[in-house]
Formats: sequence, C-alpha cells, structure tokens
Amino acid sequence: MLDLSGVHVPLVTPFDATTGELDPVALRANIRSLLEHGVRGVLVAGSTGEAVYLDERERRLLIEGARSVVTGDRLLLAGVGAESTRATLRLARAAAAAGADAVLVMPPAFYRAAMTPEALRLHYTAVADATPVPVVIYQVPSQLATIELQAGLIAELARHGNVIGIKDSRGSLALLGELLGACPAHFQLLVGSGALLYGALEMGARGGIMASAHLAPGASVVLERAFRAGRVAEAGRMQERVGPLHTEIVARLGVPGIKLALDLLGLRGGPPRPPMRPLAAKHREPVRATLVRAGLLAPEGEERAAARGPGGRPGSD
Repeated sequence: MLDLSGVHVPLVTPFDATTGELDPVALRANIRSLLEHGVRGVLVAGSTGEAVYLDERERRLLIEGARSVVTGDRLLLAGVGAESTRATLRLARAAAAAGADAVLVMPPAFYRAAMTPEALRLHYTAVADATPVPVVIYQVPSQLATIELQAGLIAELARHGNVIGIKDSRGSLALLGELLGACPAHFQLLVGSGALLYGALEMGARGGIMASAHLAPGASVVLERAFRAGRVAEAGRMQERVGPLHTEIVARLGVPGIKLALDLLGLRGGPPRPPMRPLAAKHREPVRATLVRAGLLAPEGEERAAARGPGGRPGSD
C-alpha cells in the first residue's frame, strides 16, 4: 500500500496575470521550494488549486509539470472529482497516465438530495475498481459546496483494496476521531486543517494535506517529524506557529488569501481565476502581519525571511 505519512501541500494554480493561462514555470518554482523543506508530497488540482475552474487539458498539464520536478520518494497526488462517475473515471485514468501516484476524489454534490449513501458507495467503488492508482477520498471543507460522507460509508469504502485513505477537511477533531474509530487500522487519515495537525497526529492520523503548509512548509514538516520522534514540546511550539496561518489566512480568506501570502513571501501566487476576485487592498496588511507573527517575514514587512523553516533561518528545518 502506498504510504501517505507526512506533510503534503495542496498547491495553488499559478495563472499568468495578463493572459489568464497556466504558468507552469511558476508552478515548478513553487514545488521546488516546497521540496527543499522536506514535504512528503504535493497535490495538484485540489480546492486550493481552483480545480473547478480548470479544464481537462489544464489538469493534465499541471500533473505533467509537477511530475517533472517531484521525483524520488516524494509523492504527487491529483484531484479528480467530478459530478458524474463517468467524468471522474476519465479524469482519474488521465491523471494516472500523466504520472500521478494517487488520486484525490471529492464527492459529487450538485444533486445533493440524490446522493444517498448507496449512490455514493457505488460511485466511489466504480472509481476505485477502474483506476490504476490508489484512491484517496476527499471530505471537502464544509464551507464549500459539498456533502458530508458518513463515517459508516467511509469505513465500508476503506475495506476496498484500492481506497487507501481520506483527507478530512471538516476542521473537527471529534469527527476525525469518529473516523479513526470506524475505519480499519490500515486506512490512512490525513487532516486538512493546519490548525489541527498536532491534535490529529496525537489521535492517530498519518499526516496532513494542508494549505497552511504552502506558506510554512519547514515548520509544518518539523512539527510532524518532532511529534513522530517524541519531541512533543517542539511539535507544540511549531503548532502554535502554523495554526494561525490556517485560521487567519486559509480559513478566513481562502484561495485569494493564500495567493496573496505567497506573493508576499516572494513565491508565485498571482491572481485567482475569474469569477473569483483578488483580495481587496485592506486585507494586505493583516495577511502580512500574520506572516510576520509566524516568523515568515521580517517585522518591517519589507523583505522575505531567508528561508521558511523554523525561525526563518536557512537550513533550519
């Protein structure tokens, strides 16, 4: 079984500010920076990556671009959820062909009332049966248009040989605990909230796929590694640093906030794709202040920290 343990980053999708087309050079630059800080893997075409605004050709280009720099023991995951089983299967097979190590499948939610547990079971089973790479279920954040998958259904799907884990982005340790209690021990739970990484690891999660780690990959990796090594005080200190990045930027401001933060850090965020709008100017200083408090920017806010590891020191993670 593919081991998902560790910190994974759901990538933003950089777009050219003039043409609105994908910017593969910026994508690869962002990935290289993340890999330098030791993240286990990256996810393209997730909700942080504005997947609902991407066509199938763009998804393939993102996977191919990421695959060119994600090598060795690092993992490349691809979001493939669509509203029909047929379309989801097509996306999943294309992602595998383009080099994805696993696919992240969100539930179809437009016809919410028709998505009974039986309909969802058949959907995920069909995808898992026919996809040549492992399937990870995606429990989408509740603030997005989605449905909540019940613990009993997830436990049933967890017994499928090609369904290896779940990313739970509901932001609740209680609900995560319910899943841990219901699912078999081999099923891998990944938390989606950077504010909950320490607590999730303490409960038995394998790691996380967290947008906050896009901003603080070094601190996030140190948190996970320190916890595994029994250095719980160090892990706790890292959690205090990365938690506000989730609550103040990721959860509060969404994709436009994450992209603005990346721009402030000297990476490649850029504009979101219309109809999503960039953040208003009034948000710039609060985002900068959150980055300063996390030790990612100098207090004066004019220069990027030398590195985004703990303490902002080169090689400190």
